[in-house]
Amino acid sequence: MRASWSGSITVNLFSVPVQLYKATEVHTGPKTYQVHERDGGRIRYRRVCELEEKEVPYDEIAKGVDVDEGEQVILTADDLEDLPMPSLHVIDVQGFVDAGTFDPMQFDQAYYVGLGKRAPDKPYVLLREAMREAGKAAVAKVTLTTKESLALLRVVDDLLVLHTMLWPDEVRRADLRTPSDNVHANELRMAQSLLEEVTKGFSIDDLHDEYREAMEALVEAKQHGAKPKAPAPQVEESNVIDITDILSRAIESERSRKNSTGSSPAPAKKTAAKTAARKTAAAKKTAAPAKKTAAPAKKTTSPRKAG
Repeated sequence: MRASWSGSITVNLFSVPVQLYKATEVHTGPKTYQVHERDGGRIRYRRVCELEEKEVPYDEIAKGVDVDEGEQVILTADDLEDLPMPSLHVIDVQGFVDAGTFDPMQFDQAYYVGLGKRAPDKPYVLLREAMREAGKAAVAKVTLTTKESLALLRVVDDLLVLHTMLWPDEVRRADLRTPSDNVHANELRMAQSLLEEVTKGFSIDDLHDEYREAMEALVEAKQHGAKPKAPAPQVEESNVIDITDILSRAIESERSRKNSTGSSPAPAKKTAAKTAARKTAAAKKTAAPAKKTAAPAKKTTSPRKAG
């Protein structure tokens, strides 16, 4: 893994040299870009100076701040590097709290905290074990790139993990109507039965990104001139709700789904591209037999109409 930040954890005068490694990555499927639909030409954006009307290279780009009407302050990379910020190259621990103190809504990015280059193990291990034994997490401040963030430092297995967090005033209040209604005991029992049914045999490791797979299948289908898979029909909503009936059908549907898949672990996932290619080949092989069986299908329906 490649470190994205180097510095140290400081607790008063106690210091641990560390490096941060991004703990998460986002998979978005096929990378898309803008094109002219008519001819496929790429749509490109250029960094053009409005005064000189010419493109500007990255190393000549700075940051501007409007201060007064018509007045601008220009900040260079050196200006930002020299900001008098205690947390610029330091995970500055402010205090310790119980590990479950914060709502996950405040969490932003996650980083593995590795030992700094040529740093001794003991300070890291000492801080980690002291936090583990006390059941505490550290509240800190850290500056990554150009933004100071609130952060939570916690123990995960034998590593420290840093979560950058939103400041309290960055979490919006929920200005929404709070739903309220009378819930009958039998309805609550059925809802709990549904929760139990869905929980049986559930493993988060079986979940996968269906949108990304659908995108890959779409690209594969269009590449080979095949027709994309039709979307699943939408369920029509009704304003008249029989919640007991809905819960009962949901429980039966969940049981049927699990009975059809069995208790064996889910098969290894195959790439959407191979799946799409296999479906295309299978469709070509079965196209002719499908036409031959069409006539008998009509014969079986005519006696019903006559009856």
